[in-house]
Amino acid sequence: MTAASATLRPYLPADARALAEIFCASIEILAEDDYSEGQRAAWMTLADNIPAFGKKLAGELTLVALRDGEPVGFAALKGADCIDMLYVHPDHARAKIATLLIDALEKLAAARGAKKLTTDASDTARPFFAARGYVGMSRNVLPLGDEWLANTSMVKTFVADNEPRGVLQ
Repeated sequence: MTAASATLRPYLPADARALAEIFCASIEILAEDDYSEGQRAAWMTLADNIPAFGKKLAGELTLVALRDGEPVGFAALKGADCIDMLYVHPDHARAKIATLLIDALEKLAAARGAKKLTTDASDTARPFFAARGYVGMSRNVLPLGDEWLANTSMVKTFVADNEPRGVLQ
């Protein structure tokens, strides 16, 4: 399957549980090579409280990727210029779902007047963002429960016409 067989729509409150499951499955499986079991378990606790997780998603511009009507991934834009979340179910990894989601968020951010986009990319997501023209600015180590998780703050600057650099038209 390709991204062409997926569709996007805005987040709905009824999506909270399914997106929490995608969040956890993505961390458990896709981040396995980059983070320890303890780190992944601590990270996944961010979705333990489904109503709070849903409220966070509702408070951002969250897009949901669907295949056959079922959520397979999501991404969230915080404010006008920060990609806060990008998660794809492991069964749909490497099927261009993340590309579909980030293409859409980049276009929405540019249309809203953003001059750049930032993200704190996990070690797992860093190569994806780098391939899209995001540049690492700083390395971060964050406490989460009894664990420490590392990520990289990255930025992508838009060209003068406010289109994201590196995005095919």
